[in-house]
Order: sequence, then structure tokens, then C-alpha cells
Amino acid sequence: MATAEESLRKCLSEKLSAVEIQSNTVRSLKSSSAPKPDIDAAVQALNALKLEKSSIEKSLESLLSASGSNSRKAFRKSVVNTLKRRFFYNSSFQIYGGEAGFFDYGPPGSAVKYNVLSFWRQHFMLEEKMLEVDCPCVTPEVVLKASGHVEKFTDLMVKDEKTGTCYRADHLLKDYCNQKLQEDLTLSSEKAAELKHVLAMLDGFSSQELGAKIKEYGITAPETKNPLSDPYPFNLMFQTSIGPSGSARGFMRPETAQGIFVNFRDLYHYNRDKLPFAAAQIGQAFRNEISPRQGLLRTREFTLAEIEHFVDPEDKSHPKYAKVADLEFFMFSREEQMSGQSAKKIRLGEAVSKGIVNNETLGYFIGRVYLFLTRLSIDKDRLRFRQHLANEMAHYAADCWDAEIECSYGWIECVGIADRSAYDLLAHSEKSGVPLVAHEKFSEPKEVEKLVITPIKKELGLAFKGSQKMVVEALEAMREKEALDMKAALESKGEVEFEVCTLGKTVTINKSMVSIHTEKKKEHQRVFTPSVIEPSFGIGRIIYCLFEHTFYTRQSEAGDEQLNVFRFPSLVAPIKCTVFPLVKNQEFEEVANLISESLTAAGIWHMIDITGTSIGKRYARTDELGVPFAITVDSTTSVTIRERDCKDQVRVDVENVATVIREVTEGQRTWEDLLKLSGVLTACASQPAASDSVSSAEFEKIMG
Repeated sequence: MATAEESLRKCLSEKLSAVEIQSNTVRSLKSSSAPKPDIDAAVQALNALKLEKSSIEKSLESLLSASGSNSRKAFRKSVVNTLKRRFFYNSSFQIYGGEAGFFDYGPPGSAVKYNVLSFWRQHFMLEEKMLEVDCPCVTPEVVLKASGHVEKFTDLMVKDEKTGTCYRADHLLKDYCNQKLQEDLTLSSEKAAELKHVLAMLDGFSSQELGAKIKEYGITAPETKNPLSDPYPFNLMFQTSIGPSGSARGFMRPETAQGIFVNFRDLYHYNRDKLPFAAAQIGQAFRNEISPRQGLLRTREFTLAEIEHFVDPEDKSHPKYAKVADLEFFMFSREEQMSGQSAKKIRLGEAVSKGIVNNETLGYFIGRVYLFLTRLSIDKDRLRFRQHLANEMAHYAADCWDAEIECSYGWIECVGIADRSAYDLLAHSEKSGVPLVAHEKFSEPKEVEKLVITPIKKELGLAFKGSQKMVVEALEAMREKEALDMKAALESKGEVEFEVCTLGKTVTINKSMVSIHTEKKKEHQRVFTPSVIEPSFGIGRIIYCLFEHTFYTRQSEAGDEQLNVFRFPSLVAPIKCTVFPLVKNQEFEEVANLISESLTAAGIWHMIDITGTSIGKRYARTDELGVPFAITVDSTTSVTIRERDCKDQVRVDVENVATVIREVTEGQRTWEDLLKLSGVLTACASQPAASDSVSSAEFEKIMG
């Protein structure tokens, strides 16, 4: 479609030029009193060109409309209205007018979220035997100073220079580019390509680059059209105080990762001092968004599921890498973004072998994330892995990729998979004075030249008294370069200023207080700081994209209305099945209650509806909740089970209903198996092909 748009824009640009030239010709002929036949012929040619221009404009308008913001907005409105009407989620504190950036999950939404997180635990934690932690949401300032969040956890903000209203700078630029691309038919193909390039590079723009583009395009405040300030950083953390005095500053955590890093030493010992290993945490995080919008995609409180995989920096291979190496999916490398290309399908093993992906462990988790998202029913053709640009990536990171899902808002980052090197553990070691390191034992001792830092405790005690312990720990935790710089300064000046983070101040160290020298030692082990591979999942974003990717409409049986359906897989469906007596009848209701009891005993979430409403309306009501199967009680001995998407049905004996439902919802049998073996020839396209088959005898045993 991009090629078609570019071609139409070029044709339109050429036709506009031709119309302008022909208009000048007509004016020239008229002003020179040319013969009437000549003027008429020129006017006729001009009108023909205008008709051609109009035709191209309509074609371009139609193309943009098909993929444009209006159709996306209409689709989004239909999805969100259904979600809110059925209380999957809604704005928080609504009876008081609501508060931007906060949302409540209702019963079906809570169930979907629970199911997604349960599958996350199974797919990642169980598979990798990860260690789970659960840490506080309130974090002391010292922790987030060490991690860099106090200084650097910012977004770029601009203000309306007259009203003071705040906006996120990159959002304004993104909106401008999208609007021009969708609505300005006179945009040249070159200008359209420029705006698309800006959108592709937007995440990597500095404050100066953002400000320059905002000025170049004449972007103003959306509501008032007032001029905007230059972009400046705004820290996104919610600040609080710990304790009644208010003197101890803290923050609501902006991510869950820091709780894992500060517990590394205990996790390492719990894992019997072995690498590699992974720790994980699911929990709430908080970010004071400048201008929250896009519903569940950008909120001020949200659920994160984060993994920190600790690995030897000298060996980033992964024993299970071969299991994902042959996966093929869309990857959007740094080079493709810089050159204005699109994402391309590539085999993961090829991306790793060519160095596009930095190492095997990073590649392994990219593959596992792809499998996780597609198993949830995220459309693989609207899923890509985008590599961070050089100016977008943290200075310490070896490589970083985002799993982006396309929805009505565009491409949305839902998972970040980063090789963070050893930055976090080194930062917390330095700030706390506690070494967060791992050990590799040698089979035979090795002689190495070692830097030895020996604090002179007597001199330090006289100088710092009660603070001696913290100064000693800070000296012992120095990195090699810092220690060598101190040694050089002490030899040349006799004293040096030294920052003790745990004291929160700088102290003076003289040459009598510490000995720094190198000596040859025999070592029995290598001590090193592990690298970290971090997959970080925005659960709310994944869930919203899942809602859009599984939503569709179909006509009612009578053909008089459009019915909404969520095509949830059984894995995440909030309710696995419903039980309906066909008509209000005491015997049928008793059977329905017996089936309900057996489903409860089997641990299957279900609904029972004995309202007597027409069966068609009851089907439509539960299809809108994404319920995969409906059990209709139409006799006392056997019932009909209907599948949501293909609407095919099979008959099952009452005593076997719970067994059949459990097996199809847990994936032990597919719906296609049941259709084939019950003699129904049509197959449900939404169900995966049968991975195994069952004999007629087995089927009869299950079905009675």
C-alpha cells in the first residue's frame, strides 16, 4: 500500500504542475487576444487535466481512508464501547468525574488479566525455573538514585506559553505527522517520505531535535493554538515520604526490576551460587504521565511482568536457543529504520548469526516472547521486533529490541527485551558498598596481578568515628579505574575528595587512610559482575492489543443487526463455557445445575443462564464476552455443545460434559477433533489444526 500511495502522490504532484502550466497558458492566450478556437482548445485541455487531477485525488483519498485514521477510530470506538459496556474495564473514580490515566478492570477484564498472567508464569517462569520475588511498591530514594531514575527517568514536555497547559512533545509531533499523511492530499511524495521518516526516528530524537521539528512544522498548542515552549525533561516518578517526619524521601516504583537487582546476592545464594539463572516479578508500577491518553496503553498505574536473566558476560549462549532459532517473523533492524525501509521477515537464527541480534540469550528471549504473544492470539502479521536506534539506547546496553504490536493507535511497544550488561548490579554495588558479584571456581589455581585496596581502619576510625564502617565499605567497593585514579591523586597531592554514597556526602581521604597497590596472587576463582538480559512486559498494553486483535462483528441469524464477538482462545477467555436450558423447564434446569456442579468440580469457570431469553440472544450475549463454548440443555440425557466462531455443534452425554469441556479448553483435544469424529464435515477456521488424532473408540468413550 505504501508503494501505491507514493505512486498516487507523484501522479497528483505532476498533474497539479500540469494544471498550473495549462492555467498560465489559458491566461496568456486570453491576455494576448488569441483566436477563440485556440483559447477554447486550451480551456478544454485545462478542464481535462482538472478532471484527471480530481480522479487521482479521489483514488488517493480512498486509499488513505481505507487505512486512515477515520476507519481506525471507528473500529476502536466499536471495540472500546463493547469493552466498557460489558465492564471489561472502565475509567476509575467515575462517580467523581474520573481521573486521567487510571482504570478499573471489571469481572471479565480481571479474568482475562489473570489468565494472561497465569500463562506468562507457565510460559516463562515454569519453563526457565525462574525465581519469583514480590517487593514493595514504595522505594527509598537512595535505590532509585543508584539506578539513575531520579536523574534520568524523564519524558520531554512542552507548555502552552500562555495557559501553562502541558503536553508531551513527541506526541504532538507524532499527531502532526499522522494528520498530514492522512488528510493532506497535496503532500508531495518527498514530503510524505520525510514525515514517515520522522515517525520512524521519533523515539530517538533529542530535546533539541524535537524542538527544531516542532518549530519547523509550526506546531502549536492543540486547543488554543498558542505558541509552545522548548521541550524540557519532566521526571515521571510519583514522590512520597517514608515515615511520619517526612524527612525520608521515597518514590512509587516506576518499574519492578530494581527489587530484583537489590536482592541479587540472596537470589544467587538461593540458586546455590550458580549462573545463569533468572528472577521474575509481577506487580504494579507507577509513572506520572504528562498527558495520559490511549486508554489502557498509557496509564499512571499499570502491571508489569519483568524478568532479569543473570548470565556470565563472557558466555551469553543459551542451552535452549536451538528450540527457537528456526522461528521466522518480522524484525525491524536499526539499519532498516535509518534507511527508511520496512520491517522484514527473517529467521531468528540468521539474525543472531549475522550479529543483528547481539547474542544467543537475547535471541532466545526474543523467540520466546514471539511464541508467548502469538499463543495469546496476537496476529503474527501485526507483530514486529524493532531494534533501538543508537541514540535511543542506554549507553550501557549491548542491544535492545521492542516487541511492537499494531493496533488502531499504530505500532505500540508492549515488551522490551534488552541486554543491560552489568550496569544495574555495578550501580547498586557502588552505591550500597555491598559487592553484587558471582564466582567461577577454577579447577587449578591461576596466578594473576590483582589490585589490592586496604583501608587503614585505625586512621579512618580516628577521622570518621561512627561513620568509619560506611567509608571502609565504600573504599572496598571502588572499581579498578576509580581506585587507580585515587592512588595517583594521593601520590601527587597527598589527599583526595571521595564521595561516600551511603553517607550522602563527600569526605577527604589522605594517603595514611588507605593502601592501594598491585600484587601477584594465586586465585582459586574468578569474581565478576553478571550481565543481565531483561524482558519487560506491559501487561495492560498486551491485553488491549489482544482485545483489538480478537474482536470482530458478524450478522445476526435474522440479518437485521451486527453482533460483536471476541475470538478469545480458551487460554485467556474469561469464561470457558456457558450452560443454557433451551426453555424454562424444571427438568432442564435441574440438568443444567448438575452440569454446573460438575464443571465447578473440574475447576472450569462458567456461567449458567436460566432466564428463558431466546437461545439466539443468549448466544450473542456470551459471544460478546468471548466465551468459547455454549452448552444447551435440550434433553435430560444429552446436551448440545456449540463453538463460538464457527457455530458448529456436537452432542455429548450429560455425565461426560465436564470431561469434554476440560479437554478442549486445556488443549488435550481440539474442537476440530470433536467435529471430525462426530461426523460434522465443516471445520472451524479459528481453531488450530489437530496436533494429534483420537480414535472413534476413544471419542465414543469421551462422548458416551
